[in-house]
Parts: sequence; C-alpha cells; structure tokens
Amino acid sequence: MCNTASRAAGASTDPTAPNGHSRTVPGSLAPLTEAEHSPWARILLCLCLPSARPRQGWVLAGAQRCLPSAEAVPAPAWGLQLGLAATLGIFFSSRKLKHFLLQPQLILAERVLQSHRFLFSQRGGASLHLAALFACVVFFFVCFFFFFFCICQCFAAGPDRSQRPSGFGQNQRRRPCLSCAALRAERRRRAAVQAMQSTPNYLWSTDDLLGQGATASVYKARNKKSGELVAVKVFNNASYLRPQEVQMREFEMLRKLNHKNIVKLFAVEETGSSKQKVLVMEYCSSGSLLNVLEDPANAFGLAEPEFLVVLQCVVAGMNHLRENGVVHRDIKPGNIMRLVGEDGQSIYKLTDFGAARELEDDEKFVSVYGTEEYLHPDMYERAVLRKPQQKAYGVTVDLWSIGVTFYHAATGSLPFVPFGGPRRNKETMYKITTEKPPGAIAGVQRQENGSIEWSYELPVTCQLSAGLKDQLIPILANILEADQEKCWGFDQFFAETNDILHRIVVDVFSLQQASSHRIYIHSYNTTSKFLDAVFKQTSIAPHHQEYFYEGHPYELDPNLQAHSFCRTTQHNPLALLSSAEQPEEVVGVRYRDPALDFPKFVPKVDVVADCSTAKSAVGTVHQTLRIAQALRRCQELVARGLHWVIGNLKSECSRVLEQRRGVNTVLTSLQLMEVKTRGLYEALPGGSGLPALKDLAVAKTRLQRVMEELSQCSHSIYDFQGALDGILSELVQHGQQAHEDKSIQQIECCLEKMQLIHKQFRKARNCPRLGYNEEQIHKLDKVNLGHLARKVLLIFQDECVRQYQDVLVLHGSRMRKVCETKKHLKRLSNRISTCGVEAMECQECLQHALDTFPQMAVTEKRSPALVPPVPSPIPLSQARREMAFQMQELLEQMKSVTCDLQFNNSIIERLSGAAPTPGL
Repeated sequence: MCNTASRAAGASTDPTAPNGHSRTVPGSLAPLTEAEHSPWARILLCLCLPSARPRQGWVLAGAQRCLPSAEAVPAPAWGLQLGLAATLGIFFSSRKLKHFLLQPQLILAERVLQSHRFLFSQRGGASLHLAALFACVVFFFVCFFFFFFCICQCFAAGPDRSQRPSGFGQNQRRRPCLSCAALRAERRRRAAVQAMQSTPNYLWSTDDLLGQGATASVYKARNKKSGELVAVKVFNNASYLRPQEVQMREFEMLRKLNHKNIVKLFAVEETGSSKQKVLVMEYCSSGSLLNVLEDPANAFGLAEPEFLVVLQCVVAGMNHLRENGVVHRDIKPGNIMRLVGEDGQSIYKLTDFGAARELEDDEKFVSVYGTEEYLHPDMYERAVLRKPQQKAYGVTVDLWSIGVTFYHAATGSLPFVPFGGPRRNKETMYKITTEKPPGAIAGVQRQENGSIEWSYELPVTCQLSAGLKDQLIPILANILEADQEKCWGFDQFFAETNDILHRIVVDVFSLQQASSHRIYIHSYNTTSKFLDAVFKQTSIAPHHQEYFYEGHPYELDPNLQAHSFCRTTQHNPLALLSSAEQPEEVVGVRYRDPALDFPKFVPKVDVVADCSTAKSAVGTVHQTLRIAQALRRCQELVARGLHWVIGNLKSECSRVLEQRRGVNTVLTSLQLMEVKTRGLYEALPGGSGLPALKDLAVAKTRLQRVMEELSQCSHSIYDFQGALDGILSELVQHGQQAHEDKSIQQIECCLEKMQLIHKQFRKARNCPRLGYNEEQIHKLDKVNLGHLARKVLLIFQDECVRQYQDVLVLHGSRMRKVCETKKHLKRLSNRISTCGVEAMECQECLQHALDTFPQMAVTEKRSPALVPPVPSPIPLSQARREMAFQMQELLEQMKSVTCDLQFNNSIIERLSGAAPTPGL
C-alpha cells in the first residue's frame, strides 16, 4: 500500500535505503506491476507525450514504463488504442489546439497517474469497462472543448463573409487571432534576444555563423565602440571537458605568434550570461581556402598566380611556426583563411590552433588530432581505423597535411581517393597511403576492389604550367611519404619551396610547335641557363633558338642575366623560332576533352544530388571556357608570331635586294671599266697588249656570269615576296573571321545561366522538402541545365575545336613555307656575297691591267722596232702633240676608273658583309 501510494505521488522507492526501508525519489516513477498495465493508461500517457515539457520528465518516464511488448496486450485493447490515438491525432495536428490543450493535457495525465490504482487495476471486466467509460468521457470532453475553441476563433476573426462590406477582397488574409499573433511576436522577440550574444566589448548574432567545429563555433562580430568587424570563436560545453592545459593551449599559442600569415588574436573575453570563453580574432572576409576550392570556377584547381600566393603564404606561416617550435597538427584548406588586400591580391592566413602545441624537431607526441583526409597514415591508422599502436609522431606529420593541401589546391581534388570516397572506404584509403610507391603523388581506385592507379604527374586538367609542375612535383613526392624516416624535414622543404618562390617567370611561345611555355629561372641566371631551360621544355637546341619580341628579332647576349630580360606575359611572350634544318612538329595546346568530365543528369528529383551535379556541370563549363580561351589565345599568338617572322623575312628580302643592287652597280662599273681598259690595250701597236687582252676577256666573261646570277637572284626574291604577301593576306582574313567569332561569348552566356540554376539548387538543398510547384520548377531547371551543358559542348566541339584544328593545319603548311623562304634567302644572300667577291676579283684584275699599262706604253715608245710602219711621214712636232693628247686622255680615263673602283670597294664593303658559304 505504501508502495502504491508513493507511485501515486510521483515518487519511486530507492532499494539502497538503510535498514531495508523504502525511500522516495521525487521526479521519477517506479516500474508498474503486470497487473497495473492497462491499455487505457498507455493511450492516455502517450497522448500526453507530444505536448509534455521538460519539467514533466516523469510523464515521459512513466509512459516508457507503461509500454510493454505487443504480446502482453490483448488484440481488442490494441484496437481501441489505435482508434483513439488516430482520432485524437487529427485534433492534435492543429497548432492552435496544441496550445489550447497544453496544460489540460498535462493535468489530465497527472490525475490519471494519481488515480491509476483504481483505474489501472484489472479486477475483472467491471474495472475494464469502467476504464473504457472513463476514456470515452475524456475523449468527448476534449472534442467538446476543441469545437468550442474553433467557434471562438471564428467569432474572433470578424464578421461572416456575407456581412463584409463591398470591396472586401476575396483574397484578403483573415485577421489572425490576437492571442496567437501576440504569442508569435513574443517568440520572435525571444528568438532575437537569444540570437544575440555579446562580451563586454563585442556583439554578434548567432545567425552570422562563419564556421563550426567539435569544440567551438566562429561568428562574425562587431566592436561595440568602433563597429570594426572581427571573428569571435565561442567554445561550447564539450570544449570544457578537455583538460585545463589543453583549453588554455590555443590562447597561449595565439598570444605567442605574430605574423602576417597567421590570424591575429585581439582579445580573450567571456560572454555575459554563460561565462563562455571567447577568442576575438582577425576577421577574414573572403572565407577559407576550402571555400575558394568549392567554387565551381576552381573545380580543377587554382590558377597558377593564385596557387603561388597560397604557396608563399602557407610556407611563410609554417616557417614562423617552426621558428617558434610549434606544430599545427590540423593543416587543411578549411584552416587557411583568405583575406583580400588593398592591392586586390589574396593573403592567406593559418588559423585554428586548437590542436597546436610546442614541439621541437627532435621531439615526438602521441596524441591524435586532425581531419582524416589530411592525416598522416600513422595517425590515420590510430584515429580513424581505431587500431591500437604505440607509435610516436614528429613534426613531419604537418608536412603530409601540407602536401595533401597543396595537391588539393593545385588540382581541385584529393590525391588519394578509394572507390566510394575516403569517408566510406577507410581501409582502402589507409592501404593507398601506406603502399604508395616512391615518387608517386596520387593514387585513385576507379572500381570497387579494383587496382590502384598511381600517378607521378599532376593531371592535365591542372591549371599549372609545365615549368611550375617540374618544380612542384619533387616537393610533393618527398613530403607525401608515409615513412617518417624517408620524408623530408622542414629545412629541406623550406629550401625547395623558397627556391620556387624566388624565381622569375619568362613566358615563351614556340611558334613551330604552337605551344606556350613558362620558364622558371633565377634572376641571376644567364642566357645559357635560360636556353637550357627552354630546351628542356621544347627540345629545341640552344644554338637553334631564335627569338622575336614585339615584332623585332631579340638578341640574347650570352652573359645577360635573366633580370635584364624583357618583361613578358602569357599574352605577350617571347616568340621562339627554330633554325634547325628539320622543323619541329606542331604540338598545340594539351587538354582533356571536357565531355569526359560532364556529369550525367538523373531524372529523379534529389535536391542534394542535383546540387552536386549542377556544381560539377558548372565547374566543367568553367574548364571548357578556359580551354576555349587557351585555344583562342594560341591562334592569336600563332598569327602574331607569323606576322613578326614574315615582317622580318620581308625586311630580309629588302636587304638582300639592296645587296644585289649594290653588287649590280659594281658590276656595271666594272664592265664599263673593262671596255675602257680593253680599248687602251687595243690601241697599243705591235700586239704587245695581247696577254692583257686575254685576261680582260676572262674578266668580261666572269662579269657576265655574275650579272646573270644576280638576275636570277632578283627573280627568286620577288617570288618570295609574293608568297609572303599571300600568307599575310590569309592571316589578315583569318583575323577578321576570328574577330567575328562569338563562340566564347556564347559559352560565357550559357555559363551565366547555369550559375543561376546552380544558385537556385543550392537554396533548394537547404529545404527539407519541395512543394509541388517548387518541384516542377526544379525539374524544368534541371532540364534546362542539361540543355545548356549540351549546348556548351556543341559550341566547343563544332566551333572552337574545329577552328583551332583548321588553324593548326594551315599553320603547319605556312611555317614550312616560311622556313623554306628563310633558308632560300640565306642561300641567296650567300650567292650575292659570292658574286660580290667575284666582282672584287674582277676589279683586282682590271686594276692590275691599268697598273701595268703605263709601263707597257713607255716601253713601246722606247722600242723603235715595235713602232709600226708609217705610210707617210708625219712631222715630229705633230707626232708629239698627238702622243701627249693620247696620254692626257689615258690619264683621265685612269682617274675615272680609279674613282669607280674606290666607289665599288665602298659598296662591296657595306653590302657584302657576309662571307660566301662553303659549297654554295
């Protein structure tokens, strides 16, 4: 009896009471006996549960004890229970009725429990019928009050529709109940008050959530005095379960560290009500590196300039940590915050030092922290797989996390991915990371239980250039090393990464190969190092490399340092032309067909899966747009480079023509000189000038042959000029067509529409369930998304790729013509130089003939035997006068010829600088 009374009072006995006496424990219920299990009690208690508040916890406990197994309850009783529960469930679905019946329901449950000795005791059929009668009375009583409440609500809503004045709109909302409206306003006020939290100096709303972890949440807050935006890290109750020294570790770490690439700590305060610790830190408005990588534009990795910024900031921040003997132990993109500086450039900062601790290079630790995708394999085995081990970990575990983070930033994906993902296939994930071959930087399992595909290179979809990849891959291969003994140390890591960051970039476009290259070289390196680096990427030997910059040949002095090179960009590079006899094959732009990366659209409506599919589709369209822009840029550089080379060749043609004109002028003078010299020797009596006349005849023949050679060269040069002009006209025509091409603008337009659909899908993802209309709109947006994706692929394949391939085919034939023209011009220049040399030899022959003529003429005068017979005597004075006149004329001719020779020599020296090539 006492036991029953104690249960009726809402208490239970404690079997541990002294001397075997029972002790009541308020707020709990003792188990009911089997005789006291009544179906009506179970029904009434279950009906009380939906509106039970926390302070009536004994109702819940009592209900749980009043629910035996189904076998112990008769079928009729279960039928009555289900019928009554279904009937009352209709009324309890009303929100207003729930508020109306909140207190009566609890009072009813309390009264039933207090009187359950009489009501729940099954003393034959009479008790059972009495319980049923009581339940029905209660049921009808509740129904009566429900209908009475509804009638009151109708009267409170105003007059009947028929009694409303004219003009009262049919769609006008019914005036709500004043009590309900006040209740909702009070709830909103309380929610707003609860959403606002503050410390003595800072204020924030819990709606401005920036991030949330296991032990704390980060909010955007404002300074109460200045309004300055800050980030506050509010620790939850779980954080206080940690040891005190662990709780204080993050505060001490942030106070100790001071670096531009580490988030600053402003203050440590407490909330006014709950006295929770709050870290007031620097606010990074652009989110984290993870937010950047989740942007569909970076689905295949960051652009090269942004990746270099990430590399520089993370290395600088980690260097500061190591200088202060700190190991972070949770490096990942989510803990690298992004801030945009005043110059518009990104600044990345390390944050979340909750797992950080002081640790020197030669020290070890055994506690496990971190995020599983970025965990070192040894820590992964213990923390994720829960395998017992006694390993200790060193500072190099941060290097593994840095390697995974860098790979993620460079490619947009994780390096080690088992089938199904890292979170679903943990054993295979551990197998991939521990069985990685030396030098491998990634491993992917494509099929379930399939083999692992190891990769030693960054994927072709990566936006990094080949020059940066060559520098980065050895670093990744040596820090993504599971064996801590083989892994690099921080000293070597800092040395190699700083070596990359201290290099300058020279952009080069190989004209024959139609490929762009970025050469990473130290500023103090000379031209020889630069040429070797270009050879490594293009396979063009250093002595065959010729460069053009802004339309002119660019000569690189062998001792010139790289910092003195011209400033280049991807859109304005150095144009490389190979002078090898066998021209290089066209390579073009290396890319992966974006059609292989487009996701498949499933007809079934799934807001989460559809949002992921839309994100993948938008990311692939971004990649498609980048490829299309790269193809367009390659076409522009090809046309520009050809313009430069052809312009230079036309200048070379003009120079060779000028050289030919100079030699031709000399030849004309020499021919006139030969005629005059031959006339002098023919005037000598007695045939004494016959040997000289033979030499003059040979010189005349050589001069005629040289003249014919020059004439042939002139015709060839004019033919080359015509061919070059034809190529230029084709380039101009193609440039006009490229200017009229709108394929890239069409892809950009489709991308903008797909981004709007993706944005809408992101909103729908947060809804637990779509309404009918929203679902229909969602389906139509999904169809439109697939249509836009197919349109982008069609534009890319039919316009961008087709035009690019046509340009490459034409470029190959044009480059062959250009190279042949260049070779022929060199040969023509050598031939003209040879003609100039031969003209100089003829000039020497004529000069020798002129030099020997006076002596021969004097000798002929002294020798009377050589004087021809005179038919009639001439007076001596007349003969002397004629002789003097002839000598005077000869002297004038010799002076004229001498002047011509001097002029010819000057022309030959000026235009015949190139020596004749042997064998030509």
